[in-house]
Amino acid sequence: MIGLSATMFWFLNGRVAGISGVFGDLVLGRAEARAPKGAFVVGMLVAAILFGLAMPSAFGASPRSIFTLGIAGVCVGVGTRMGNGCTSGHGVCGISRFSLRSVIATMTFMLVAGITVFLVDHVWRIS
Repeated sequence: MIGLSATMFWFLNGRVAGISGVFGDLVLGRAEARAPKGAFVVGMLVAAILFGLAMPSAFGASPRSIFTLGIAGVCVGVGTRMGNGCTSGHGVCGISRFSLRSVIATMTFMLVAGITVFLVDHVWRIS
């Protein structure tokens, strides 16, 4: 579904469907560019709601507090700006375009994510 939506976004808008870029442009971009990006974000929210209705047990499964999840979200947002893109932009769209920068960025995301999970779960025991 992610690949299909990224492909449709590319064909319909001529732009990569990186979520950080889509959301950033939605908030800070030109008025005429907001409609397709707003539709993309609304589509993601509707898909999440439909998934939640179909599989309610999938929600609320995080052992982390809402505060920890909020801090993690802010860190991800800052990181996507620093890395010129998010995991969906680099991992789904960039790698499919054979972008070396995206391959390196995705490898870095995965390495740092693995180290973070190990440190949080086995060293610091943050919950």
